[in-house]
Amino acid sequence: MNWAVIIPLLIFLIIIFFIGIWSGRKGAKVADADFLQDYFLGGRGLGGFVLAMTMVATYGSASSFLGGPGTAYTMGFGWVLLAMTQVVTGYFVLMVLGKKFAILARRYDALTLVDFLKARYNSAPVVILSAAAIIVFLFSAMAAQWIGGARLVESLTGVSYHTALFIFAVSVLVYVTVGGFRAVAVTDAVQGAVMVVGTLVLLGGVIIAGGGIPNIISDLITENPNLVTPFGADGNLGMAYVSSFWILVGVGVVGLPQIAVRSMAYKNSRSMHRALIIGTVVTGVIMLNMHLIGVFARPILPGIDVGDKVIPMIAMDVLPAWLAGLVLAAPMAAIMSTVDSLLILVSSTVVKDVYLNYIKPEAGIKTVKRISFGVTALLGAIVYILALDPPDLLIFLNLFAFGGLEAAFIWPIVLGLYWKYANKYGAIASMVTGMTSYIAIYQWSSSNGNLFGLHPVVLPVVLSLIAFVVFSLAVKREAYDFDGGKV
Repeated sequence: MNWAVIIPLLIFLIIIFFIGIWSGRKGAKVADADFLQDYFLGGRGLGGFVLAMTMVATYGSASSFLGGPGTAYTMGFGWVLLAMTQVVTGYFVLMVLGKKFAILARRYDALTLVDFLKARYNSAPVVILSAAAIIVFLFSAMAAQWIGGARLVESLTGVSYHTALFIFAVSVLVYVTVGGFRAVAVTDAVQGAVMVVGTLVLLGGVIIAGGGIPNIISDLITENPNLVTPFGADGNLGMAYVSSFWILVGVGVVGLPQIAVRSMAYKNSRSMHRALIIGTVVTGVIMLNMHLIGVFARPILPGIDVGDKVIPMIAMDVLPAWLAGLVLAAPMAAIMSTVDSLLILVSSTVVKDVYLNYIKPEAGIKTVKRISFGVTALLGAIVYILALDPPDLLIFLNLFAFGGLEAAFIWPIVLGLYWKYANKYGAIASMVTGMTSYIAIYQWSSSNGNLFGLHPVVLPVVLSLIAFVVFSLAVKREAYDFDGGKV
């Protein structure tokens, strides 16, 4: 075991553990009447910095810190260009949802995205479809993230996969189960800072090891001139495909429940405005640095076959072991922050949106507390069991989980906020059309290539918009008064 790497990682996990415990104790002082709001939404009191960091940390996952740089290693600067479409993520989400979403969420007393949709559309099918989409898609995505976290620990430390998974699972479960959303938000702020510092240090180490940027670029051109073009190493990054990523990681992110719910949680307008700036800058720094590291690593460590290994291998190669351990806390932070956010989101869906809406609406606060703690712990335990020997389907679902959620939720959220004729018939049609068409097109594209050269998420988003407008106007057209309900 490489203790020079293990010790910094253990210190990082211990710090996160105690932050979660501290946050949980602070939440324990909250009055019973405010328990749900505090546990699932942090008491709607996030400041600008914490809001920005929790959005960045939730969005940044194993794909941003392992898979993305690994693809950049293979594809070259074309993938860096594609990845930079993510810079607008936090800015776009807060600008589109912004104040109106937070105001209506407070007016409806909504603690989850499904709460908001239930109050806006007053429809049981909308609630059931929403809860089912969140549980199915995010449960599989969360399990895959746990697998990624365990494999990262395994590759860095030399411990067995099962030992690494146990360490990772216990660390996350304790502070999320005890602390709830507040623990997730506070630890996300710490993890976001770790991500920024880690990417800066590693990028500097890679540039120095490669003899400077001009020398690295020269080596890339010598190997394959296409590596420094926007079209990818094989010239297969077409304009339509790259442009369509503005939907997947730009516009469509508004439809991701784990991101949208954070727009309910900020304290005031000043916090939102600060988060717009901080989140955009931090996302830009992280995404640019990590993907540049992936490209720059190619001349230094040629011949890496598995993309997910690029970041651990280059860190161990260009940095002292103890510093590599600190730097590699960044991808660990990314994975943990995504896992904790998804865990608390799925937990809130089960407890708030299913149990309290349809199973036992009259449940007392003590019962709700026990159920909330228990469901969070149980979900984590189930994910742990799945991650011990993950089926192929789990990985497959993770690949299209975010696209499926975007196709399902983007228009019920956005049009529900801004279009007075949006109704439950349009929402149901949009969700069904978006999810089914996305799955069908994704499967077709997997065998036959991208339809019209676009990412599979684009057409379902367009089709779900058409379905929403047509059914809202054709089935039962009625205006909605955002201040008082239907008129």
